[in-house]
Amino acid sequence: MFQYAKDGITVAVMLDTRRPKADGKFPVKIRITANRERSYYPTGKDLTPEEWEVLPTTKARALAAVRKDIESSYQIVRAAVEELASSGRFTLGRLDTRLKGAASDTVNAAFRAKIEALKSAQQVGNMLIYDNVLKGLERFAGARIRFESITRQWLERYEMFLRKEGKTQTTIAIHLRTLRAILNIARQQGVVRDAQYPFGRGLGQYHIQAGTGRKMALTLEQIGQIARYDDGRQTTARFRDYWLFLYLCNGINVADFVRLRFGDIVNGEICFIRSKTEHRLRTLRDIRVVLTPPMQAIIDRWGNPKRPDAFIFPVLTGSEDALKVKNKTKYLTRAINKRMQEIGEQLGIGKISTYTARHSFATVLKRAGANIAYISESLGHSDLKTTENYLASFEREEREKNAEILTNF
Repeated sequence: MFQYAKDGITVAVMLDTRRPKADGKFPVKIRITANRERSYYPTGKDLTPEEWEVLPTTKARALAAVRKDIESSYQIVRAAVEELASSGRFTLGRLDTRLKGAASDTVNAAFRAKIEALKSAQQVGNMLIYDNVLKGLERFAGARIRFESITRQWLERYEMFLRKEGKTQTTIAIHLRTLRAILNIARQQGVVRDAQYPFGRGLGQYHIQAGTGRKMALTLEQIGQIARYDDGRQTTARFRDYWLFLYLCNGINVADFVRLRFGDIVNGEICFIRSKTEHRLRTLRDIRVVLTPPMQAIIDRWGNPKRPDAFIFPVLTGSEDALKVKNKTKYLTRAINKRMQEIGEQLGIGKISTYTARHSFATVLKRAGANIAYISESLGHSDLKTTENYLASFEREEREKNAEILTNF
């Protein structure tokens, strides 16, 4: 019914008729074959041979729902196989490491399997998020959290626990969404039944409240004040210029800023792929930024000697592993934020961060009447809806400022 084959690896859905269950049905499994070896993964669905025979074409509502669930499980396994195969690292063992967490009876083990899979894929940022969330979960509920124990009431107590630890609503939402991602995998693999799934908007379900962190976007006048700011210290000038480069380079994230190489400059444009999306999107698109004279001046002032294979800015050496790159990125982000916060206080602008550079890039263009499709492409968003939601908070901020003007008697 569902089958994939490439480079000697086959993924197929099959009815395992070796041992019937007490009700006479047989389990539906996903079989992976590679180098004449096989592995099997459960879908959590059982069918009779007759039901299996008609499953591909049936229009019966109940069986069609089963078919959809089986397809979801199949797509998870296939995606894992394709990702490992495309990187040249496929083995049945690595695949098992990536998928076995869904079949675990504890949330803790599922988290550790996910962390190991992310580490293997060198997705260090996500790995650290899952690791941090797991530590919080174990502080709250111990080392053996069973899936069936997670109910709406349990989640409400967990939210309160995180709040008492001093977490903001934005951070709490990240913790809960990460936990939900683990439960989604377990649900698709049949470990968590639909009736047990606690997240959602229905009666008796838990809904994650989004954070309401303020995204401050600066005006062109304020950005000009920052560009002209000088307290006589070289460190201030360097981190000020780094911040300006982030703003001018399409609001680039620090993680992408540190990876820029001179070889990425082609025909007067900087071309790069967002590290945040390179593991998520099937089709990757270059973000292209015209290298303007102010950007070139910053490179000339603080950059490395020009060589095609050299990093533009002296942050990475190229010898770091993924974890070391992540740590250097975090250190630089904190250093820029600390210095920019001082500049913001001196200028009376308020708190300025690396995020402010990205928000300001998008908002300055929006206020100038730029096409939203161009802004979306420049930011590296996957769709226009993401960009519309991103800009909505800035438009509200502008309305609030204008409303305050009315009461400045």
